[in-house]
Amino acid sequence: MVIEWLEFKVDPESREKFIQKDNEVWTALLVTYPGFIGKEIWLDPTALDQVTMVIRWQTRQQWKSVPQEILEETERKFARAMGVTPYEMIETREYQIRKFPEVAR
Repeated sequence: MVIEWLEFKVDPESREKFIQKDNEVWTALLVTYPGFIGKEIWLDPTALDQVTMVIRWQTRQQWKSVPQEILEETERKFARAMGVTPYEMIETREYQIRKFPEVAR
C-alpha cells in the first residue's frame, strides 16, 4: 500500500467548506480509479488553518496512472468550487507501508 500525504493551509473559517468541496470534487474523482482504497482528513486541533489528507492507494503505479490532464482539470473545478476562498498546498509526501509478520505471544 502507498500513502499520498497532502497538507493544506486554509483560512480557519473556510476549513469546513474546503473539506466538503474536496469530497464533492476530488474524492468523487478518485473513487473512479482502480487502486484507490480510501481517504481520511486529519485535523490538528492546535492548527486550525491546516488540513491534512491521507489517501491510500493499492500501488504507486495505480496512483500515478491518473492522467495529468485529469488532475489539472479537477484542480480547476475545485478552485471554481472554492471561489474566492484561498487555500494553499504546503506539503506533499509519499509513504510506503511495510507490514511485518505478526509474532505469536
